[in-house]
Amino acid sequence: MDLRMIKRKISFLMLAVLMLLPGMITANPEPGKIVSTQDQEVKSAAEMGFQNPVPDGSPLLQGAEQIFLVVPETGRVLLSKNGDKQMPPSSMTKIATLMMVFEQLQNGQLSLDDTFNVSVNAWKKQGSRMFLEPNTNVKVEDLIRGIVVQSGNDATTVIAEGIAGDEGQFAMQMTERLKELGLKNTNFVNASGLPDANHFSTAQDLALLGMQIIRLYPQYYHYFAEKSFKYNNIHQANRNQFLFRSQLPVDGIKTGNTDAAGFGIVASAIQDGMRLILVLNGCKSEKERLQTGEKILKWAFREYKNYTLFEAGHVLGEARVWLGAQKKVTLMVPERVRLTLSQKERKRLKVTYTYNDPIEAPIKQGQRVGVLTVETLDRTWRYPIVAAEAVHEVGFFGRALSALYYIIWGASA
Repeated sequence: MDLRMIKRKISFLMLAVLMLLPGMITANPEPGKIVSTQDQEVKSAAEMGFQNPVPDGSPLLQGAEQIFLVVPETGRVLLSKNGDKQMPPSSMTKIATLMMVFEQLQNGQLSLDDTFNVSVNAWKKQGSRMFLEPNTNVKVEDLIRGIVVQSGNDATTVIAEGIAGDEGQFAMQMTERLKELGLKNTNFVNASGLPDANHFSTAQDLALLGMQIIRLYPQYYHYFAEKSFKYNNIHQANRNQFLFRSQLPVDGIKTGNTDAAGFGIVASAIQDGMRLILVLNGCKSEKERLQTGEKILKWAFREYKNYTLFEAGHVLGEARVWLGAQKKVTLMVPERVRLTLSQKERKRLKVTYTYNDPIEAPIKQGQRVGVLTVETLDRTWRYPIVAAEAVHEVGFFGRALSALYYIIWGASA
């Protein structure tokens, strides 16, 4: 049933002025009239905001010091534990290093067959290594695999020196680029994630980094699913055990481990068209990292799905036009609307849309004229409604006729 809240505030004198000076009057004669759709079940929309769906003591929030789970397509956060707390990111830093490489590949500044020289400084790097030989030239594609699969600190240093000339300069450039992409609580001072008091990030920022690397550089994402790589006659397996030991459809991204950080991972998995990105850090062991990640991902895939509410360009209906060359304008949803919903939320979904009736001309095509509201349980999302076509304003005589019609009938012509 339509909700009609009509407030008529225009006096006879104002209407007389309308007939005499039509070019000076811009007020809507019927402000505040609200039109709503009937309640209807929907299949999805986009997500804003976050509220943890489980209590703090839930088993889902045990097993890691930091947890952050998000659905990239809709932006909905499903779980968070210390998600915005600064933490050492260890080798998960290397996702950002790879992002810098992918950006230059995409821009044509590098090719996969280009080579970088291995400095003595890179060769001496401690920790996980690709086992590069000093003063040799290594293809960029081999370095990518050496970073993704073997987590080579020597390989990341070669990349950093090859792109920026110096690892410190590279880290500064990388941090600046990450801030441009929305990582506001991240600062990197090296390319590998080796411990440093000034080298930090958050689980939320790392999840956003994972989202951005998939969104911006999908053509290179396949490297993260590779299970092994052989270089210099040394065969090494990917340190991401989800690729081997889990039945879940995990296809990336990068693990990390230092004494200060514990065991961590930025994991990504896709099932039934819904991708999840999970960040864990501070796990006590590789086994705990795997078990905690599996527990969370299984829960999320079981409880949540992505649903389409409206496709871009979907027509909701028509609205009356005041002082327009045509009497009605088409109301349209400008972009596809999707939601990540639990089964319980989907069953309680309600959709309405509101707009001022009539809408005053002139109206531009694509002009925002109303609001689409989606509600379920304790969550609300709002999206713009726009005019599908332009409506020009009527001339002097048309305005005068509309004013006279309003005086007599109390409605727009």
